[in-house]
Order: sequence, then C-alpha cells, then structure tokens
Amino acid sequence: MANRLGFFRLNLHVLFFLSGIVTVLIGQVLPTFARQFSLSDLQVSGFFPSQFAGSLVGTFLTSRFARRNDYRMATIMGGFAMVTGVLLMNFVSFPVVLAGFFINGIGIGMTLPSINMIVLELSAERTASSLSILNFCWGVGAIVCKPFVDLWSSLESIGPTTYILAGPILVATLLLLFDRSYVPPEQTGSSGALSETGVAIWRQPIAWMIALFNLIHVGFESGMGGWLTTYTGRVSGEPLLYWVSPTLLYFVFFVTGRGVAPLLFRFLDESKMLLLGLFTILAGMVVVISADTVVGLSIGSVIAGFGTSWIFPTNVARFSNTFGPVANRRSAPFFIAGTLGAAMSTWLIGFISEVSGNLRSGMYVLLISIILLIILQIGLSLQPRSAIEIDRT
Repeated sequence: MANRLGFFRLNLHVLFFLSGIVTVLIGQVLPTFARQFSLSDLQVSGFFPSQFAGSLVGTFLTSRFARRNDYRMATIMGGFAMVTGVLLMNFVSFPVVLAGFFINGIGIGMTLPSINMIVLELSAERTASSLSILNFCWGVGAIVCKPFVDLWSSLESIGPTTYILAGPILVATLLLLFDRSYVPPEQTGSSGALSETGVAIWRQPIAWMIALFNLIHVGFESGMGGWLTTYTGRVSGEPLLYWVSPTLLYFVFFVTGRGVAPLLFRFLDESKMLLLGLFTILAGMVVVISADTVVGLSIGSVIAGFGTSWIFPTNVARFSNTFGPVANRRSAPFFIAGTLGAAMSTWLIGFISEVSGNLRSGMYVLLISIILLIILQIGLSLQPRSAIEIDRT
C-alpha cells in the first residue's frame, strides 16, 4: 500500500510538472498568435482573460468537489480539460484558439489547487517544505516550456507542440483515474459544524488579507510569465547565448529558489521568508524596468525569479497553518482571488501598453504590485495569532 501511495504522489508531481508547462504556455505562444492573427498588445492581452476566466470556472468547480473532499476527481477532470484545451490551440481559427485557452484555464483551475490540497493532506507535518517541493516541479515545467515551444514551433504556427504536450498529460490523468491507493481523510464533526467553521474563517479580516496577498502575487507571477517574452522583443541587444532568454533565466532561478527555500526555512519563519522574497523581487523589478539591453533584463529576471520562488507555497502554507485542517476544504476564495489577480494584472499590462504605446509602461504594474505586497505583508506580520486561535475553538 505504501508503495502504491508513493506512486500516486509521484504521479501527482509529474502532472504538476506538466501543468507548469501548460500554465506558462500562453506567454510563450503569444508572439506567434499576434503574428498569425495580426493582433495589437491590447488584443493579445485578451488571451489572458480567456484563460483566467476558465481558471475561475475551474476553481468554482473545484470548490464543489472540496465539499466532498474529492480533490482526486477534480484533478482528473482538470487533466482531461488541459488535454482538450491544448489541442484546440493548434487550430487556425481565432475563436477556437480562444476557446482552447478557456478550456485550458478550466483544467488549470481544477488541477493546481486540487493537487496542492492533496499534498497538504498527505504532508500535514511539513506543509511548507512539501509544497515547496511540489511547486518546484511546477517551476521545472515552466523552465522547460520556453525551449520546448522554441524547439517544436515556428513563427507562423505552434505546430506539433500541442500534440507532444497533450500526450503525457493524458497518460498521467489516466493513471490517476485508475489509481485507488489514495483515500482522503474523513471530515470530522457534523456537516453543520464544518459549515460554521468555514463561515468563521471568511469572517476574519486576516483571511481576506491572505487572499488579497494571493491575488496580488499570482497577478505578479502571471504578468511576468505572460509578458516577459514579448517584453524581451522590445528591448535592444541580444542575450549572451541565443537560447538563454530572460524568460528562461527567470524560471530557472524561480526553480532554484524553491530548491533553496527548505534550507532557509531552518533559520527563518514564514513572515521573514516572505519579506526576504518580496524585497528580492523588488530589487529585480527595478533592474527589469530600467534595463535598456537584453543582458540587463536578464539580470533583473534572475533576481526577480529567485525572489518569487517560495512566495506562493509559503502563503498557501500560511493559510492552512492559520486556520487548521478545515481550511483545506474552505480554500475556494483563496484560489479564486489568485485567478482574479492573474486576469487583472495580465490584461492591465496590455491595456497600459496600448494606451501609452510602450510596453515598459505596462510593466510598471508588476513593480507597483510588489510594493503593495510588501506593505500588506508587514500588516499581516503584525496580526495577533491569539485571536485566530480563539475563533477556531
């Protein structure tokens, strides 16, 4: 049984790796679709609301499964949705491609939070480090995405990229469908008591502060992942090596940071880790915004990528640790906030770029986001935990 459960966990990590490719795929194929359909920056930014609207729907659907504590089935349905969405992107019809991004978003919205919650349930004693390892796999997928697209796509078409990506996602999803080794923990207490506890969580200001933190930070991550490739094309100069793009470096150090995070957690608590990451991102974004060459942009991307690496998993762990195990089944507003943040940030960057005629102006959205996160994190670190513990009893 232990071996079967170990295979189940391994398959979850593989699917999370593949979902990393799928999530950031949008940013890597935008230049191709912009050329294929003759789109402006504002029109291109419309792909993001399509995907994130789907992700919002997926998150709502996941919340329905969460009430039955059936994250496994939500993950399976999300996997099938990603396969469908990715394949639709290969069509030459603009409405069909938009539909593909929407369906892909549904898959992302069901898969990412569900796998996070399953891993939390399987790793109750080491939530932060386990989530860092899981999201490390997502980051590896994000790294692979850019060279993967470059290898199998052209300036006119994303070609066989969609087929090559859909295959392993389908296999991993089918393995989950037939693997019955994972049995979710039973919900304790009556359903009425559980409902009351769930309501109490979202009556507390700190819950909404943590959700707001997620909204802004996921918006930042999506903005960087979605627009950095396009922004690189607007900056003069060439990288030191033709295949080492700022986007690749961003995700490489994004993953490197997630590997380093468990070591840093030995010396720093959640609040200090979050502040360390946020100030590191701030330094990187100052370099990104002021860079006039691709080399300078690469340096800023390295710093920003390293800083942002542990922010999301640490915030997820903070939400779970603050409100206890029941929070895992009342997390829908938390993940919905992240989806809304991603949609707003990516669209706003394109809108400001269109109005100002300069994508650099749009990228200031990301710099302002980090400043807001620092202010919010300082406020969260000052919140007394004693009142929360009383409300949970």
